[in-house]
Amino acid sequence: MDAVATPPSSPWLARHHRVADAFHRWWGRRWVRWLGWLVALGYAAFLIGWLVFAAGLPSSEKLLAYQPPLPTNIRGYDGQPVQTFARERRVELNYDEYPRMVVQAFVSAEDKTFFTHGGIDYPGLVGAVFDYGTKKVTGGGRARGGSTITQQVAKGLLQDSSYNVSRKAREAILAFRLESTLSKQQILELYLNQIFLGRNAYGVQAAARAYFDKDVGDLTLPEAAYLAVLPKAPSNYDPVRATQKALDRRNYVLREMFNNGYIGETQWREAAATPLGTIPYGSNLKFRDQGGYFMEEVRRDLIKRYGETADKGPNSLYAGGLWVRASMDPKLQDAAAAALREGLARFDGGRGWRDLGKSVDVSGDWKGELDRTPVPTGFPDWRKAVVLSKSGGSAQLGFEDGSTGTINSGNAQQPKKGVGGSAFSYFRPGMVIVVKRITGDDYALRSIPEIGGGFVSEEVRTGRVLAMQGGFDATGSSYNRATQALRQPGSTFKPIVYYTALANGMTPASIIPDSPFCVWQGAGLGNKCFRNFDGRYYGPKTMRWGVEQSRNLMTVRTASQTGMAKITDTARKLGVGDYPNYLSIALGAGDTTVLKLTNAYAILANHGRSVTPTLIDYVQDRNGKVIYRTDNRCQVMGNCDSYNGGFMPRPPSRSKQILDPQAAFQMVHIMTGVIERGTATVLRDLGRPMFGKTGTTSGPTNVWFVGGTPDVIGGVYLGYDQPRSLGGAAQGGRVAAPIFKQFAQVAYKDVPPVPFVAPAGIRMVRIDRNSGRRVFGTFPTQEDPKSAVIWEAFKPETEPRRSVRRYETGSAVQALRPATPARRPAGRASPPVRRPTAPAQARPADDFLQRQGGIY
Repeated sequence: MDAVATPPSSPWLARHHRVADAFHRWWGRRWVRWLGWLVALGYAAFLIGWLVFAAGLPSSEKLLAYQPPLPTNIRGYDGQPVQTFARERRVELNYDEYPRMVVQAFVSAEDKTFFTHGGIDYPGLVGAVFDYGTKKVTGGGRARGGSTITQQVAKGLLQDSSYNVSRKAREAILAFRLESTLSKQQILELYLNQIFLGRNAYGVQAAARAYFDKDVGDLTLPEAAYLAVLPKAPSNYDPVRATQKALDRRNYVLREMFNNGYIGETQWREAAATPLGTIPYGSNLKFRDQGGYFMEEVRRDLIKRYGETADKGPNSLYAGGLWVRASMDPKLQDAAAAALREGLARFDGGRGWRDLGKSVDVSGDWKGELDRTPVPTGFPDWRKAVVLSKSGGSAQLGFEDGSTGTINSGNAQQPKKGVGGSAFSYFRPGMVIVVKRITGDDYALRSIPEIGGGFVSEEVRTGRVLAMQGGFDATGSSYNRATQALRQPGSTFKPIVYYTALANGMTPASIIPDSPFCVWQGAGLGNKCFRNFDGRYYGPKTMRWGVEQSRNLMTVRTASQTGMAKITDTARKLGVGDYPNYLSIALGAGDTTVLKLTNAYAILANHGRSVTPTLIDYVQDRNGKVIYRTDNRCQVMGNCDSYNGGFMPRPPSRSKQILDPQAAFQMVHIMTGVIERGTATVLRDLGRPMFGKTGTTSGPTNVWFVGGTPDVIGGVYLGYDQPRSLGGAAQGGRVAAPIFKQFAQVAYKDVPPVPFVAPAGIRMVRIDRNSGRRVFGTFPTQEDPKSAVIWEAFKPETEPRRSVRRYETGSAVQALRPATPARRPAGRASPPVRRPTAPAQARPADDFLQRQGGIY
């Protein structure tokens, strides 16, 4: 039988058989099988560990889009920086903006093989692992670090400072991912921008400012080397507490730079001989305390809009890197703060010394404890101090910077409020007090006012808040009395009453009786009778006189005649408050804030056009894009996208007409008389057109003034946080108006006077100030604020029809009147009634004015 022929095998199949035979021959050996299983298990463990530790790490896309947290910077009215909100003070720079010398210093100090390794320094890692194992066995503490710059960046991204193997594994995985995603320059840029270097400085630029008050481009070689020391442990190399240790470490960095070929030997030696040259901590914060209450309101607004932290969105207050243009005018803000503080201190100064109730342990770190104790010193030359010791007639004081001083008993003689006795007798070691330097190391005791108050200044046309002061000092208390304190406005509410009357048919010359007025409140309550502040009555008077002299009875009579429903509706339109229709509201019995009432006066001065008080003009994100603008008319117009080159489109008005413009002007014009001859004559010598109104509530518990010029107005009130009497002598014209005057002397300096401009249709007519009747034949005297003849503003066809002649004005007209039932002081006779005998005179040639019905 023939043998079966076998097909020839291919070279590939032969090679396969040889490999298989070799594998089976080796796999048959036990140690090979064990080794293979160990390799497989190790690989599987590696994959599982990778999946476990890599879970939740940032992806490559997130790494490319990563932006470090940046502070929010606030600029004022003039564009100058006034405040910053930061939990991590950081200034982000591009890699190219860092000088080569700075880069070389940090690389030499932290990771000299940075530009050659792939994220992990393996020799350093082996040493760190060995040291870690040794310390674990012996319990010798924390092992030395072996992290590269890439690993430090990864640690910062993870925000995990735990001391365990798991964190180091995640850090190593993320370091590999960083190296595969970003260039070396991008990694170093992240590192130089985010590393913590002490003094709340994150990043090299912020640290350069914190330690040397310089930009990175201005750093010298020894300064750059010192900053490169700090990533290890900033507190260990503090330039004040550990000066020699900081010098030794800096010189080590300089030596490493020389060994790496970055600097020459001469540069090394000269730099090593240079002192540190750092500045005191905090001395470069030039605007830390400016506009405390104003900036706190801005902070609250930004948190409400964008959130506080990064998890709330990309534009958060403390991480979004916002650039905010605030409406605060630094000059006016400083003036408002100084005026209110001095007014509060002046009012409270004669009422004794108030113990702050704060103390520190003088046997320990009293400097640090004193520094952390919040004390509202207010004035720049007032300082908080701790009594270190007391002996005889003097006491030794300590200050937060470590300096000392002395206060003698003669400079602390104020009686303690509510108790009596010399304040010096209550001094004890550890007590925190407030003092003012007199000469050298001698100080005098000062007292923080117990009374509070608020001040607001606003731009009439736009509603931009230019200044805001919510109390004596924002330190230790963020309670802003300008926006949060609900107080009764008293007589400063009266212009709302009279405006409503003017809008409903009355005129400034309307006669209103200043006489007793009672209303029936029902069988249970009976009659409610109102009274004037001084308890006197003057009979029939013009509306203008009633406003200028702030007569309560004329106000409630006007409110009763006009209707409280209309008055409370006006208050709602002005944003003052939502009140019930009670007559007492007409006298300012409803609560409001000084910001709301000041804005209401701004609307009156703006011819009844609405304005909304704003503290922020616009907000930009970290890239400069505007993400919010208060005046959004460009957005409403579509940014003029449809403009075709023809007539320039007119932007829409940013406000709407909510009040009668003529009645609003009439009310403002009446209130100019409050300055000229009414309850706020203390402001008359400012020498410019102004309007305003004072206010004093029952008690009195609050005193007010609100008013200003056609461009800028302000409002101020004083009162205790827990309302109680200020004393019988306290009145708005005596206490609040002088505070506004001090502010105005700064705010209006070098500003040309601007008159109040009447809206279309207003007629300016000469009237007798006392009777309200029209006058012919004479003109007002500007030099005399109490001139018998004045210009009065009327709506068309509402001016007085009856007239008096020139010789009948003023006192002559008053003498011709029948006696009124006004109360007179005992012992004083009524003036004799005598008819003037002066002959009638020809009327002057003023036909043109009379034909025009007055001056428009």
